[in-house]
Amino acid sequence: MIAITNGKVVTVTGQTFENGTVLIEDGKIKAVGQQIAVPQDAQVIDAAGCWVTPGLIDCHTHISNFNEPGTLTGSDGNEVTDPLTPQVRAMDAVNPYDYAISKVREAGFTTVCILPGSANVIGGTGIVIKLRDVQSAEEMIIPGTEQMKFATGENPKRCYGPDKKSPMTRMGVAAVMRGALYKAKVYSDRLKAAETDPSKAPEPDFKLDALVPVVRGEMRCRIHAHRSDDVLTAVRVAEEFHLDYTIEHATEGHLIADYLGKKQVRCVVGPLLLPPAKMELWNTKPENAQTLIDAGCLVCLTADTSSETKWLRRDIGVCISYGLDEKEAFKGVTVNPAKLLGIEDKVGSLEAGKDADVVIFDGHPFSNMTKCVFTMIDGEVYHNQL
Repeated sequence: MIAITNGKVVTVTGQTFENGTVLIEDGKIKAVGQQIAVPQDAQVIDAAGCWVTPGLIDCHTHISNFNEPGTLTGSDGNEVTDPLTPQVRAMDAVNPYDYAISKVREAGFTTVCILPGSANVIGGTGIVIKLRDVQSAEEMIIPGTEQMKFATGENPKRCYGPDKKSPMTRMGVAAVMRGALYKAKVYSDRLKAAETDPSKAPEPDFKLDALVPVVRGEMRCRIHAHRSDDVLTAVRVAEEFHLDYTIEHATEGHLIADYLGKKQVRCVVGPLLLPPAKMELWNTKPENAQTLIDAGCLVCLTADTSSETKWLRRDIGVCISYGLDEKEAFKGVTVNPAKLLGIEDKVGSLEAGKDADVVIFDGHPFSNMTKCVFTMIDGEVYHNQL
């Protein structure tokens, strides 16, 4: 048994204990509170003067898929050969020895979602992993967390338009997306019909097979959209095909916050401090996340990168200085992404029965002067500078 004592314990979903204890047994949290009896044989970790929080979660990364160190042929995160690649899987490019894994873990992140990049209109399935020190992707993956990546806007245009290949325009992006979903819906309906009449079975189609759970509402869609009009297009298509979806980035979400709030759109906001490197990013604002929260959206915060996720806490701190509520900041990298990823029963808060993913910081977690000094995943200590 392990007892983390004397720290400021931020449970996220409940009370914050100024001098709290987290009791851990068999990889699970056994108890959290201020008046917790510590067994005599427990291993005690003294967190005096420190903050104790759930393991942080970045629900939109390219860790391991974007190859660090890089390869001569580019990253493994974008299959830039066809605007429609739903059949590819991020898990097939997960390298447990990737540079980013330990760096991000040592910054306090214990769970991440790895998504294919945004070169393609439909880019393939992402997967959620724990940043364990293991030898295979299977040992890192949380089963049942597959989600399909979609993209709108400039990225698909610039990857295919210069070759005179669709999509060349935003109209083309939407049309390619609709066309694929339409075919997948027809294919899915034929599969359903074949359950009672085998003669109605369609010809097997590897690509369309991957989209069947999407059009049946069984797999969440993560739709990349920066500009407000791209966000609206994504919502329009998602509603047309009854998709379970999120908006990724929502950089101009603050321009249409009331619209998104009324629809209770889930937004994964970030990178939070983007320079105007391309036209879609000109309206980046550090107030964006709080504006969407105030409108009624569930908001997660992301670095949208590989090892740079280690700096997400710093960026959140800047956003707090621009009005982001501290409690919402904590939720944005803990319980909210856990909900979005469908793993809130396992991670995202310090509660009895949840996985013992616990981190300790030597100051306020969102201060640029703070270090993560302790990282635990499933009760196993991976990083300890106490």
